[in-house]
Amino acid sequence: MAENGQAVPGSYFLYAPNKGAPVSFAIWFAMSMGWHFYQCITTRSWKITGLLPFIGLIFTIAFVTREIGAYHYDNLNVYLTSTICMYMAPPILELAHYHIFGRVCYYMPYCSPIHPGRTLTTFGALSSIVEILNGIGVAWTANARIESGMRKVALALLQASLIIQIAVIGFFVTMMVVFHLRARRNGVFPRNVQIPLYTLYFTTLLILIRCVYRTVEHFSNDGLGDKANIPYAQWSPLVRYEWFFYVFEASLMITIMYLWNALHPRNYLPENFHIYLARDGVSEVVGPGWTDNRSFFVTLFDPFGFFSNRPKDEKPFWETDGIEPKMRLKGIV
Repeated sequence: MAENGQAVPGSYFLYAPNKGAPVSFAIWFAMSMGWHFYQCITTRSWKITGLLPFIGLIFTIAFVTREIGAYHYDNLNVYLTSTICMYMAPPILELAHYHIFGRVCYYMPYCSPIHPGRTLTTFGALSSIVEILNGIGVAWTANARIESGMRKVALALLQASLIIQIAVIGFFVTMMVVFHLRARRNGVFPRNVQIPLYTLYFTTLLILIRCVYRTVEHFSNDGLGDKANIPYAQWSPLVRYEWFFYVFEASLMITIMYLWNALHPRNYLPENFHIYLARDGVSEVVGPGWTDNRSFFVTLFDPFGFFSNRPKDEKPFWETDGIEPKMRLKGIV
C-alpha cells in the first residue's frame, strides 16, 4: 500500500497498490454477492433486490482486477477495468435503494410523496447520466494519448457526475423524510416499515460519504494528468495514500452490501406490490395498484403528476377500501 506517499514510476494508480487488501475485499464482495443471489431465489425478491447480486459482481471484478494491478500497475487495461467498475457500482447501488424505497411506498401509498414507480424511472434516469459521465471521464483521464484540454474535459465530467450524485442523494433523502413525516402524522409506522427505511437512511449516508470523498479527491487535484509540473509531495493526500480509498470507499460499500444481506427487504415487505397496509395500520389489503395512463416520457419529466389528467375529485384506492384510518379510529374512541 502507498504508506509513504511516494509515487511509483509507470503506475497508473500513482502508487503500488497493496497486494493483500484487494484479495480480501474481492472474497467479501463475492460472498455477499452469492448470499444476495441465494436470497433473491429463496424469497423471490428479484424485483426488489435483483440489482444487489449484480452490484456484488461488479465490485468483485473491481477488486480482482485491482489485485492484478498490484502486480501489473503499468497495465492500462487492468487499471481501466478496475477503476470503471469502482465508479460504476455506487450509482447502481443507489438505484437499488430506489427500488427498495419504491416498494416501501407501494406498501404505504398514502404516505408516498411520489408515484412509487417513478422512484425508479426518475432516479434511474439520473443514475444513467451519472454512469455515462463516469465511464467517459475515467476512460479519458487514464488515456495518455489525449491532449491536455480533453483531459480537463474528462475531469470536469467526473466532477459533474459526482456533484449530480450528491444532488440526487439529497433529493432522495428529502423524499424519504417526507414519507417518514407523513407516516408519523398518520400514526402508522410499523416495525416492518421502520427497519427498511432506517436502513435506507444509513446506507444512503454511507454512499454520500463516499461521494464527498471522491468529489474532494478530484477537485483537490485538478486532474491527475495535469500535475506533472507540481511536485508529487504537494498533491492531495487523498491521491497519494491508498488507505483513504479503503476507509472511505471500499469499507463503506462492503458494509452496505452486508447490511442488506442481514436486513433483507423481503423479510419485512410483501412480495406482491399490490398488497398495501391499510390506514388502520393493521390490515393488509390487495389493492388495484397505482395507475398512470400518461406516456413514459411524460411521467419521466413530471414524476409528481402536476400535469396529470386524472379528475381532481377522484379518490385514491386506499380511501375506498372501507377501512377507517387509524387517526379517525382514535378520535371515535
